[in-house]
Amino acid sequence: MRIRPLAALSALALSALVLAGCSGSGSPDPSASGDAALCAAAAPSGDASKAVTVDGEVGAVSTATFTAGLEVPELERTVVTEGTGDAIEDGDYVYYALSAFSAATGERLGDVGYGEAELLPQVVSSDANIGQILGCANIGSRLVLTFPASQDPSTGQAADAQVYVVDVVGVMPLAAWGADQDPMDGFPTVELAENGAPTVTLPETEAPTSTQLEVLKKGDGPTVNSGDTVLAQYSGLLWSDGSIFDSTWDKGGKPAQLTTTGVVPGFQQALEGQTVGSQVLVVIPPADGYGDQANGAIPANSTLVFVVDILATQRAAG
Repeated sequence: MRIRPLAALSALALSALVLAGCSGSGSPDPSASGDAALCAAAAPSGDASKAVTVDGEVGAVSTATFTAGLEVPELERTVVTEGTGDAIEDGDYVYYALSAFSAATGERLGDVGYGEAELLPQVVSSDANIGQILGCANIGSRLVLTFPASQDPSTGQAADAQVYVVDVVGVMPLAAWGADQDPMDGFPTVELAENGAPTVTLPETEAPTSTQLEVLKKGDGPTVNSGDTVLAQYSGLLWSDGSIFDSTWDKGGKPAQLTTTGVVPGFQQALEGQTVGSQVLVVIPPADGYGDQANGAIPANSTLVFVVDILATQRAAG
C-alpha cells in the first residue's frame, strides 16, 4: 500500500492533504459561528466521516474505530468534539495535531503534533485547502476527515483512502507575548506599537565589535534548537543611520519562516537557545553579518540591529 507520506504530517501537512480529486463541496460548519467565508469553506460531513468513532481526550493521541474497507467517495469532515474556545478566523495561524489511519485496514499510519515543537502552526484561509479541513472550528475541537484515494499530480504518487483525526489546539499570537525583562544599559531602546511592531532608538555610541543581544521579553514556549525552523517577526536596521532595510511588519505583519542554520551567524545567535514567545534585540557586526559584501539595501561592512519576535519553532527532521 502507498500512503500519503507522513511528511504530509509536517508544517505543510494540512495544505498538502487535499490532492486532485479530493475537493469536497463546502458547506457551513455547524459547530461554530465564526468567519462566514471560512465556515462555508468547510468540507461537508458524510457517511464515511460519520462512521468513525474516536476515543481519547482532545490534545492527546486518539484511537479511531471504523469498519475496515471504509468507502470514501469524497473529502468529508465531521466535528466529533466541539471546542469551547474562539472560532478560527481567516488569517489565523493555527496549531493542530493529528492521527492518521488507513481507510482500507484501520492501521494507524502515524501521529504528529502531540509532542513539543513537532509542527509549525498553519495559516488558515477560506480560499485554500486548509479551509476545507479546519473551517471555522472552535479551538479545542476534534475533527474527523476522510480522504478518498487520489494521485498527486506533481509526483504521480498514488495515495490510498485515509482517515485523519485532527485536533484544533490553538492560535499563534502574531507578536511576542513573553514577560518583560529589565533593559540593559547602552543598548538600543524599543517601543512597541499596539500590534507589536517595534520602533528602535539607537544610542549615540560606537557600534560593538562582537554580536551582542538582549532579551526584551522572555517567552514560555519551547527552546529553539540548532536546525529548527522558526516563525518570526523581525525588523532590521542599520546602526549607521537607523534606517530600516527589512521588516515583516512592513509586509503586512506576516511572520517569516526561517531555518536557524540558514541565516547570518549573528541572527542565528538571536534564535538558538531562546524560548518561543520571546523578543530578542541583537546587534550584529559585519563579521557575523554580511561582512564586506553589500546585500540589497545593506551596504558593505554594516553593523545590523534586529528586533526579533520568536513565535513558533519546529524541530529539524532526524
